[in-house]
Amino acid sequence: MNIEDVFKKVLDSSFQVHTVLGPGLLESAYEKCLYYELLHSGLSVEKQKPLPLVYKDVKLEAGYRIDLLVENKVIVEIKSVDVLCDIHMAQILTYLKLSGCKLGLLANFNVRHLKDGIKRVIM
Repeated sequence: MNIEDVFKKVLDSSFQVHTVLGPGLLESAYEKCLYYELLHSGLSVEKQKPLPLVYKDVKLEAGYRIDLLVENKVIVEIKSVDVLCDIHMAQILTYLKLSGCKLGLLANFNVRHLKDGIKRVIM
């Protein structure tokens, strides 16, 4: 499956989760439900995947964790905040850089319409 097909399934699943749950829940609730939806759509998904920091050719455990890694191609960073900030974008850009992935989805589920909380991030 190519990266755009994976991204479309992630996006469709995100909208499905938001339609059912609406805004106002914790990030962990959206993460669990999106994980469930993606698995049931036939995708390979890892949740809370540790991401080491490489410093001078040494892998260091720095506490970074990807919310969802889909098909080893698309990173999904889930938020449930009033407003997405620059630090949220910096976070997903860091994850893309450290992982070598080229495409990410920053999704803030704490919005009335999910289209207003979605950011496609390309490295």
